[in-house]
Amino acid sequence: MSNDASLIAQIGRTIGLWGDLKFHIHTDFSEQFQVGKTYKSSRGDLTISDINHKRGTIRFIGYESIDSAKKLTNVKIFADEDQTRKNCDLKDGEYFWFDIIGSTLKQDDEIVGEITDIQRMADTDYLVIKTDEALVKQEFSTSFLLPYIDRYIVSVDVENKIVSAKDAKDILEAS
Repeated sequence: MSNDASLIAQIGRTIGLWGDLKFHIHTDFSEQFQVGKTYKSSRGDLTISDINHKRGTIRFIGYESIDSAKKLTNVKIFADEDQTRKNCDLKDGEYFWFDIIGSTLKQDDEIVGEITDIQRMADTDYLVIKTDEALVKQEFSTSFLLPYIDRYIVSVDVENKIVSAKDAKDILEAS
């Protein structure tokens, strides 16, 4: 498994007698999980033989009995950036987290900081910003959270790794 692989799901307990497992998805793109798709896991490659999105269950090739399926309890499933791009269709204005992380946050052409992570709280994503050194020298906080909502995000330029914001410095001042 490569270092750039991200956790996208975790397998839970067995359900029933045929090797069904509870499936906990950690991605916004549940449609990527389809019969026949193979994913990296902490137990090696796993290929989906059956999935029921409504029930939140999954079964894998070679693990179709309750005894064999129990070996997969708590196994984590990963995907790298290439596999994610291939399996997930973005709508207009949607971006992968890995495309935004590492971007420069600007407000009115002033660099405010660098996006180092994204955290989801309730149903809102927050950009974790490491404040630019020039602002830290002015005694601003070294980091802050910026809600990823239209109120603050003006535009995202994935190619140039720049996110433009409004009122981000107001949140920084209050941090």
